[in-house]
Amino acid sequence: MTYIRRAFKYLIQLTFIFIVLIGILMLAGMIPADVAAAFKKGWESVFFILGLFAVMAAIYPFFGYGKRNIRAAGDPAEYWDAIDQAMEGRGYVKAADTEDGGRKYHLKSGIARLARLWEDSITITPQLGGFQAEGLQRDLARVVMSIDHKINRYE
Repeated sequence: MTYIRRAFKYLIQLTFIFIVLIGILMLAGMIPADVAAAFKKGWESVFFILGLFAVMAAIYPFFGYGKRNIRAAGDPAEYWDAIDQAMEGRGYVKAADTEDGGRKYHLKSGIARLARLWEDSITITPQLGGFQAEGLQRDLARVVMSIDHKINRYE
C-alpha cells in the first residue's frame, strides 16, 4: 500500500509541475494558448505525456526508496543520543519510536516536507552489527554518513 501511495503522490507532483510550466509558457506567449496548437497532436500528446508520467511514477518508488546499513559495535541504546544529534544536524526531528526498538524521523521544515509530499521520513532500526536506515535514497546517503561519523571514530 505504501508503494502505491508513493507512486500516486509522485504522479500528482509530476502532473502539477507539467501544468504549471505549460501554463507559464502559455501566459508568457511563448507557446499558443490553444492545446491543439501548442502540441503537435493536441490533446492526444497531452494524454501521452500523462501516460509517461504514470509509468515513471509507478517505477520511481522502487528506485527512489531504499535501505542502508550503519556499522556500530555494542549496545544500540548507547548510540541513540549521537544518532539524534546527527539527524538534527541534517534537519530531521524525532517523530516516533517504532515497535521494533527503532526510531522514525521526519524533516523539521514544513516546506521541505511539502516538497517531498510528506514522504520524507527516515526510520533507523537496530540490527546485528549496527543499525539500518530506511527512507528516500537521495537523503539516506547524507544521513547515514552523518550518523556514521557521529558514532564511529576514524583516526
